[in-house]
Amino acid sequence: MSESKSPGWMRGAQIGLGAIAIILSIYVIAFPAISVVTIIYILAVILLVVGIFEIITGIFGLGANRSRWGSVGLGVLALIISGIALAFPVSTTYFVIILLAIALLFIGISRIIRGVGDKHSRGWGRAFSIGVGALAIVLSFFIMFAPHLGAALVGVILGIALLILGIEIIVSGISGRRMSMMPSRGMER
Repeated sequence: MSESKSPGWMRGAQIGLGAIAIILSIYVIAFPAISVVTIIYILAVILLVVGIFEIITGIFGLGANRSRWGSVGLGVLALIISGIALAFPVSTTYFVIILLAIALLFIGISRIIRGVGDKHSRGWGRAFSIGVGALAIVLSFFIMFAPHLGAALVGVILGIALLILGIEIIVSGISGRRMSMMPSRGMER
């Protein structure tokens, strides 16, 4: 099966977008905590727009089969939450990081319980599950007691992911192959 090459303008766009992704990844890796706060700020702006949309939808009855006042109420709630996040982006970031650390704690406890209770797995499988659970619990406590370091850790991970994505996009643009998120029809089984 022959693979068609991307047009020249698309290859140029891929290389340009990949370069932008790499530059942004360097910024995120250099300033990881600030980058996470920026993401929270952007999400708050998006929530603000969604809240306004829900209020307008509820007031003018644009939604099909929906409660008008429910839509208005949820829109007002979204505006309040986004207003808090916009007014206090650093505190909101810490709050979200703490919630994620609590979720990580529960995941760690779950992995340990699964490892201890799973009598059908081999010894190394159970030990691995218990070890991963213990690591998750230690990380969760570390993040809860130092949320700024947790935000920095999240930022570094996001930066590395963005760097890898940027490199992949540039390589795709240079090679001329089309990037695909889904297998082509001929590849399905």
